[in-house]
Order: sequence, then structure tokens, then C-alpha cells
Amino acid sequence: MRVAAIDCGTNSIRLLIADAISMDADRTSATYLNDVVREMRIVRLGEGVDETHAFSDEALARTFDAADEYADIIRRHGAEGIRFVATSATRDATNSELLKRGIHSRLGVEPDVISGEEEAQLSFAGALSAVDVAEDDTVLVVDLGGGSTEFVIGTRSGVERAISVNMGCVRFTERYLTTDPPRLDDVTAARAEIRAMLKSVAEVIPFEKVTKVIGVAGSVTTITAHGLMLDHYESERINGAELTVERYAAATQSLLTMTREKRAELGFMHPGRVDVIGAGALIWQEILMRVREDSHGRVTHASASEHDILDGIALSLASRVTL
Repeated sequence: MRVAAIDCGTNSIRLLIADAISMDADRTSATYLNDVVREMRIVRLGEGVDETHAFSDEALARTFDAADEYADIIRRHGAEGIRFVATSATRDATNSELLKRGIHSRLGVEPDVISGEEEAQLSFAGALSAVDVAEDDTVLVVDLGGGSTEFVIGTRSGVERAISVNMGCVRFTERYLTTDPPRLDDVTAARAEIRAMLKSVAEVIPFEKVTKVIGVAGSVTTITAHGLMLDHYESERINGAELTVERYAAATQSLLTMTREKRAELGFMHPGRVDVIGAGALIWQEILMRVREDSHGRVTHASASEHDILDGIALSLASRVTL
């Protein structure tokens, strides 16, 4: 069957149209996705939400423009179902009904404003759908978004624990990294809050049990591209790439000390990530350092995955359609 999945986050809105294929006729085995279309628009829906707790008219207009484009693409390719998922910014915004009404009028579906815990589970399913994980691996999937970061730990058998925290690249850029380049004292303040939040995450997620870390979403894949020293964005090289914690730290330091102009010149950098990638890199670095410490040095590398919550949304929709 053909499904259309839309992930509406704080920074971007993404579309996946895929054919969901089961390995046997009675659909009892695993389902995999054959991509038809993948699209992304940076709309910065959550711009200012951390401070005002409301969507601006400009941010809604950008999001609705993208939804109009996606509606046309979905019509052209056809789909047996559409699922529109909204995450951190929509959970925080007091005027989220404006978004819901606008999306319903354009796509004919009611947006699902999911909890952070469901967001984490969908990210886990999406990441594991395309990454080779051993049966005995205890995997930590980190979905580093614009307004929140989801942590989910589990195995091939399923999710064990999950938590979502209000820590993301847009939120922390607006809160701390407001100069170009960021001032050292602002970076230090951001690190302190990240570390405090990771302390609370560690009360739920047993970092000491982790044997493999997978990072998903645009911040992680962009930082990975920088760590790989790519001159343009290459999905094939980024997906599944494994870098050391030290390599990620070096990439973070480089991005934090560059001016906005220099970051914009990087061939792999999407224009919509130029001003927020420093905060994203800082969060990712601190997460990896905390996991390495708590695992007593067992975790020395992390992998990036191009497959994430968007794939999880498509898989969840395929499951609904077949029931």
C-alpha cells in the first residue's frame, strides 16, 4: 500500500510517500518501506515559541505554504492514507488550534499532536528499520529536534524506556546562542543547562547499559557531514556513518567558532540550519560525552541515521491501514 507521512517539527516539515511492503501475504512479518518521495522544507514553525508560547502569523504562513505543496505532491502520487504528526512546538503553543484547522483544510486530516514519549517510540522504530543492530545490542536512539530531544532505549525486541525533554537546536539558539559567532560565556551557560537536563534524563534512561548510539534528524546528519569533511550533502555516506566521540567534538568546536557566513558556505549545509546548527552540535556532543562517561568508556562511537520519526510515522500508518 502507498502511505504519506508528514513530520511537522519545530524547524522543518517533512514528507515521505512510500510503498509499505510486507514480506508475506498475511502481513505477519516485518514491513519495510520503499521510498517514492522524500521532501523537506525549513519553515521554523517554532520560531519564538520558547518565549511567547504561541505560533506567529509568519511561521504559520510558511508552514501552510509547505502543506499546500505537499497536498499537491500527495495528490499526484496517490496514497491510501495520510498521517500528519506535530511535535514539540505544537505541544507548547497555546494557539495550536490555528495549525490544526489550517492543516485539516489543506490535507483533509486532523494533525496528531503526539506526546514526547510517542515521538521517541516512532523515532526508534524508524531508526532501527534501516540500521544493522545486533540482537544483544542495547540501543539508544536520540532524536535531536528543534524544540525537543527524544531519548529511547531498547533492543531489537522493542522499546524499554523513553523520555522527551525541551532541549533542541532552535530553542537553545534563541535562548543562548544569539551572537555571531556565539560568545564563550553563552556557550558555557548552554552547556550547563544541557548537562543539568541530561542528569534528569539519566534518571529514566540507563545510559550505563547502552552499547550502541544512533542519532537521527537533521542536526545529527549535518554534524556528521561536517565530521566526514564532505563538500556536499551525501545521504549514502551519512546514513549509517559511525564517528568517534572525539570526531563529533571536533566538528562541534568548528561549527561553534565559525561565523554564520562561513557556515553558510559549507556545501552540505541546508540554509535553514545555518543559524541553529551550533546549538544542535553542542547538544549532540554533550549527550555523547555523558553516555561515554556513564558506560565507563564502552561507548566510543555513534552512528547517524537518515531514517527516523518520518519512517516510524509511515510504518505506524501502514499498520493502521492493514488492520
